[in-house]
Amino acid sequence: MKRSYKVRFNLGRGKNYMKWKIEGPDGVEYYNPDGVEIVMHECQLGNHKKTAKKILEGAHKTVCAWVKCTAVDIEQPGTVSCDDLVQLKYNPRVLPHWFINEGENVDGIVVEKIISVGRKLVGSLN
Repeated sequence: MKRSYKVRFNLGRGKNYMKWKIEGPDGVEYYNPDGVEIVMHECQLGNHKKTAKKILEGAHKTVCAWVKCTAVDIEQPGTVSCDDLVQLKYNPRVLPHWFINEGENVDGIVVEKIISVGRKLVGSLN
């Protein structure tokens, strides 16, 4: 299954700071996290492990995590049901991988649907 979209939270300085960045077949788009919910389909959590480990050890933050997916839908906030979904977390200052709960590593897993809720991501891990 080809994952033709790449979604990540943009922390680079400039006008798109703190926005969701979606790279797709038609180019790059940025979205204010307070103005949309991004529904990602057939997703895989990705991460540059060596870069994340360096950040954990004190290096400056740089791009090292993303969600690859087959399709993306942009919805208005509050219109997508997030019941029974688990928060997917990524902070290389805390752990050098995607995690849930108190640190369970979920790097590389495939998730049917992931939804952005503000600056957070939630998904079903069934």
